[in-house]
Amino acid sequence: MTALKFVNLSLLILFPIAWFAPLMRAGLLPLFGLSEISVITGLQSLWGSDIFLAIVVAVFALIAPILKTFALALVHWDVLTPRITPLLRILGKLAMADIFLIALYITLAKGIGVGRLETAWGLYLFTACILASLWVSWRTERGAKAERAE
Repeated sequence: MTALKFVNLSLLILFPIAWFAPLMRAGLLPLFGLSEISVITGLQSLWGSDIFLAIVVAVFALIAPILKTFALALVHWDVLTPRITPLLRILGKLAMADIFLIALYITLAKGIGVGRLETAWGLYLFTACILASLWVSWRTERGAKAERAE
């Protein structure tokens, strides 16, 4: 359980880094420099054009993962009951939906072939954070079930 606590607490630091890290680099023509796009810069851009979509992305990319991480920390320190872990699994799936949307966007943009698009290290960090969070919640839920069975 100590490893789970450590991994979960490290996500409290890694998620904000992933939000500001470049997910991709995009440009219209190969001759010009590429602009780096992060979760935060994407939200800023969306906020100016489509507030509803910006809120949806904020829930998927920011609120769901960090809320889940805090709740898992409270479960690990016996502040919340482990029976809440199925609800936390839903929050993890919401966060994974954001990764799917980013991957879909990259695939569509590359398929159109109008500009140039490159994935950046932030996409891999954000994906690793989401997958680590899913793993921690799975292990926590599994451990809670084992304790109840005893």
